[in-house]
Amino acid sequence: ELNPNMPVEGQNLNEHITEKYGSTIEQQQASKQHMIEAGAELGFTFDYFDEMRMVNTFDAHILLEYAKDFGKQTELKMQLTKAFFSDRKDVSQRDVLKEALISVGLNATEALALIDQPEAQQEVRKKEQFWQNLGVSSVPTIVFNRKSAVSGAQPVDIFKQVLSEIIAE
Repeated sequence: ELNPNMPVEGQNLNEHITEKYGSTIEQQQASKQHMIEAGAELGFTFDYFDEMRMVNTFDAHILLEYAKDFGKQTELKMQLTKAFFSDRKDVSQRDVLKEALISVGLNATEALALIDQPEAQQEVRKKEQFWQNLGVSSVPTIVFNRKSAVSGAQPVDIFKQVLSEIIAE
């Protein structure tokens, strides 16, 4: 959860990016175009639109922890990513979360019940704090052996360099 203080109603994407990173509209447009092109190369559609809103994803993170227990965390994450970026869905809404859970074969009733359980909420907050303490504040961030990290979309050569350094250790 990169924006734990995101209000329930969310925030316009452009406003959010300007506030968080200081990016101009022109920089944001260039970044979005880069993402659209990179996604297209991998068969993924980024559908940015003027009214797009960043939303609070805390509930989704509780469900991702649930999905992990069934070996479906990545599958659910991809479904939620598609729902948000490709299908223009609000992934803070329980009906959207339910649909995603069902689509990956999970028990939606059982999973959604966790959202209101303090233990499940505390577990997610604890994990968020752990990763924030390691310096994770953006996506993607790839952490290697919990010792070093690479933030942002990087070329393959950067990953080769990091992995070579780790192997050399």
